[in-house]
Amino acid sequence: MERLLEDHFLSHLVEVDSAGTHAYHVGNSPDPRSQAAAEQRGFDLSAQRARQVEPQDFGRFDYVLAMDEDNLMHLEMICPRSKKDRLHLFLEFAVKVKTKEVPDPYYGGANGFEKVLDLVEAAAEGLLADIRNKHLK
Repeated sequence: MERLLEDHFLSHLVEVDSAGTHAYHVGNSPDPRSQAAAEQRGFDLSAQRARQVEPQDFGRFDYVLAMDEDNLMHLEMICPRSKKDRLHLFLEFAVKVKTKEVPDPYYGGANGFEKVLDLVEAAAEGLLADIRNKHLK
């Protein structure tokens, strides 16, 4: 998403962050397979470190996106009632994608990470369009 924002000269207007619903990997860098697949597409994930969603995230961000229904359910449980409109499945923004959830790449075989990147890139394009339409007029 960050590169997409840079390509459209919007990185100074939009803040992007990533966090998980559980604290399993807090402080760790992304899985080496994820980093390798991303690097093949020109994305450098090496500086990223895992963190857990915090209550203030719901006030800080206009969009709080979940990759699947299970994570969305966890977010709904901790999200203040007044901020529920900020919660979405990420693939809601992916035009021409029929699936609702990003699959877990760890169980997707050799192409699992590539498939996830395809879905994430499609959703990022749609999300950028939504951001432009609702926030950057």
